[in-house]
Amino acid sequence: MVHQNEAYKAVRRLENRLSNLKDDKRLSALAELAGYYTFTNIGEARKLLEEQRGALEKSRSPELLLQYHLNTAIIENQFYNFKLSEVHFLKALQLAEANSNINRQTEIFIDYAGALVNLQENERAASYLEKAKINLEAFPDPVLSARLTCREGYIWLHYKDFDQAIEFFHEAEKMYEALGGVELAIKDCFFITLIHSGLGAIHESANDMLRAVDAYIKAVQICESLGMRSRLEWHYLNVGKVYMALNDYENAEEYFLKVDQIPDDVSRSAKAYASANLGYCYFIGGAYEEALALFNKAEYLSKENNLADYENLSIVSLWKGLLYDAIGKEKKADKYLADALQYANQAGKPRQQAKVCKDIASLYAEKGDFRNAYEYQKLYSQFAEKYVEQVNTFKVKELEIKYEAEKKRREAELLRLQAAGLQMKALRAQMNPHFMFNALNSIQNYINSENSDFAAKYLAKFAKLMRANLEYSELEIISLENEIEFLKDYLVINQKLRFQDRLDFEITVDEAIEEDILGVPTMIVQPYVENAIEHGLRPQKGGKIKIDFSLMQDETMILCIIEDNGVGRAQTREWQEADFYHQKHKSRGTDITLKRLEILHAGGKEKLFVNIVDLLDPVTQKPSGTRVEIQIPVVEMQVQRNGSALPL
Repeated sequence: MVHQNEAYKAVRRLENRLSNLKDDKRLSALAELAGYYTFTNIGEARKLLEEQRGALEKSRSPELLLQYHLNTAIIENQFYNFKLSEVHFLKALQLAEANSNINRQTEIFIDYAGALVNLQENERAASYLEKAKINLEAFPDPVLSARLTCREGYIWLHYKDFDQAIEFFHEAEKMYEALGGVELAIKDCFFITLIHSGLGAIHESANDMLRAVDAYIKAVQICESLGMRSRLEWHYLNVGKVYMALNDYENAEEYFLKVDQIPDDVSRSAKAYASANLGYCYFIGGAYEEALALFNKAEYLSKENNLADYENLSIVSLWKGLLYDAIGKEKKADKYLADALQYANQAGKPRQQAKVCKDIASLYAEKGDFRNAYEYQKLYSQFAEKYVEQVNTFKVKELEIKYEAEKKRREAELLRLQAAGLQMKALRAQMNPHFMFNALNSIQNYINSENSDFAAKYLAKFAKLMRANLEYSELEIISLENEIEFLKDYLVINQKLRFQDRLDFEITVDEAIEEDILGVPTMIVQPYVENAIEHGLRPQKGGKIKIDFSLMQDETMILCIIEDNGVGRAQTREWQEADFYHQKHKSRGTDITLKRLEILHAGGKEKLFVNIVDLLDPVTQKPSGTRVEIQIPVVEMQVQRNGSALPL
């Protein structure tokens, strides 16, 4: 059983303090309470969000605005307002991206995928889950990984690939169990109920009703223990339907009655289905008057929405027709049986059309009206044939969808493997062996000339650089602060040991950049700096390199500009043609980095991530160096007490 006592107590305390809070503190409290009530009391959550919306107009907190849109999106999704839900999800995602909050982005990707499944946009849902998976590989989070795995199960469930779906649901369940005694957020308790509900649906489809009812009851128990009412009606309905299939009408009645006892009107459809099914239970038990009252209620609820539920209306009308026939009111029976077929036709569901015709044909046959029985039996055959065609068409489409989904999954996996391979290649290509040899040779010369202090100083710097090179190769992301420190050490060693102070360098960072918080992919800048030294400055035995870091307009990328006053690309190309080593090194260094950038920017609007400009002397128009402009994706990081950084 899932426990969430501490969170419940915290919510109660917050409720008691709410009236005494003002301004941003009150807004934060409203956001926290709304996040809790989104899964427990949707009516109350809506009230809190309405108050929060008015107050947010005066506040400048992007995090509170993000939380407002995320909670609203989840609530509208549960009210079946899927398009409105999508609008709020996209606003929340925009805010998360603007603030480089990777964990928030991942959370929204996972939640948004659920709404897209409801919109029958499974491919888009799968693409957002893929984005979430990529984020989680770089910044692991066991809770978000469990949510992601649950959502993947639902993607395969909608594709009707039950083998894949059940595998994902069981994996998600194990991931939550592995968290041990961790106090789960109410949202994660909600995801656990989704896991059990998904397993129940799979067992029900396989006609394993005992396992299905067990899974559905687990979802019910979690909801009841935590007061989670947002999907409880559907969980009760699922349990009741399975008991009905088991001909256990007593237990079925108990759960259908519970649906009506929930005060929230989150799902009128669930109440309509429960009333219809409960009416059928009473009909089977001979309680015709009570059954008729429930059928009428189900009919009213099914017509109440702007878009009537014609399939449920067909079922209710069929059962009302059978009931009226049982009590001898044949005219009313004929009317409702005809209505049942009409509603089935309006629903456009051949399966329901066939069922109605088959039941009517059986009824007329029992009464000896073989002419009508024959006519409805013919209609049944026609609709049954249509249904078989529909099933076959759906199976073909389903196979196509599964094929495309598997193809995209394999393509994404290939990209991840390619990125990992490039990471290893970049490590091998990053440090020019000539640089290392020359640096060590220079240190040896200082030792031989008995300049031990100088030798010790730069040997320590060289060792630090090599250690950082190996450490960073194990990481996907490092802080910009560490990247800049690595570049400084690399340039100092070049300056002192290779160029004997004939190399100058300058590194500038935009004031808007928080170096210890913003993270960048490892081993992106150094290959281009090395390229400037090897091909621009080495031939002329010195020069200057300027490196500038600035935030781009959307603040999701850093623009790094590397500028040298070397010989230029035209002269470099001539020398490369005669020097195979440097030609090869360039392809292993900067070309590998460019491929990594293309993978890191996957899905981005921009296609030009590295731009190289030839610099010309304004007077002579002769080559005066090269400028490289690199667009680097960034993520926000949190600073630990020991000074290291971890992704948020």
